[in-house]
Amino acid sequence: SDVQLKTAKASYDAAAAQVSQARSMVESASINLGFTRIVAPVEGYVGRIPFRTGSLVGLSTPQALTVVSSVKQVYAYFSFSEKDFLSFSHQFAGATIEEKIKHLPEVELVMADESIYPVKGKVETVAGQYNENSGTISFRAAFDNKDGLLRSGNSGRVRIPRLLEHSFIVPQEATFEMQDKIFVFAVSDSNKVSSVPLQVSARRGNYYFVENGLHQGDRIVYAGIDRLRDGAVIQPQPYSLDSLLKSRPL
Repeated sequence: SDVQLKTAKASYDAAAAQVSQARSMVESASINLGFTRIVAPVEGYVGRIPFRTGSLVGLSTPQALTVVSSVKQVYAYFSFSEKDFLSFSHQFAGATIEEKIKHLPEVELVMADESIYPVKGKVETVAGQYNENSGTISFRAAFDNKDGLLRSGNSGRVRIPRLLEHSFIVPQEATFEMQDKIFVFAVSDSNKVSSVPLQVSARRGNYYFVENGLHQGDRIVYAGIDRLRDGAVIQPQPYSLDSLLKSRPL
């Protein structure tokens, strides 16, 4: 009958409404369930987790759940003093600092144990100003880290290669500083010593690379310079640079 049909339609509409309401409750529960699963936005290594299972955490929790370090590519930050930065700006080609960085060769990372990281990196950026406290300016170099050897917080040194032509190698022990200049004692044919200022272009290990101040065949004092004065006459005992490099390589 017509009454039964209307009753059936009303029952159907009520049931459909209940289904829709139930679906909404399922969706809401699914959303709430999603809040219980925290997914890191990056891949990497998980640090210490200070919370135990069952701890209540939320947006107002002051302490982070953990720290995830993405190490597929790592950044090495290093600094130049103002003097070194000015020297850098004169040594490499380019009209601007950005151009100089763009044309820099790949750099090496000397690790804490003095070993060389097997993958070379690239200098990417330089800070826009000097650090007021340290008087230095910071650079950033990027290194691929597919094997995961490097970690966040590693220490080391970034080595920028540079081609030097017609330079002399001088051990640092043979030099002394005076008024921010580096000197050696040169030995004349009569074995008289005199202080000679050097123009140092680079340093590696215990050696200076000298562009000006010395000539081919010059002799310098290697040991005992703290007891010498200009004009002193000595009795030198020859010691070749080759012998020194064998015992203390670059």
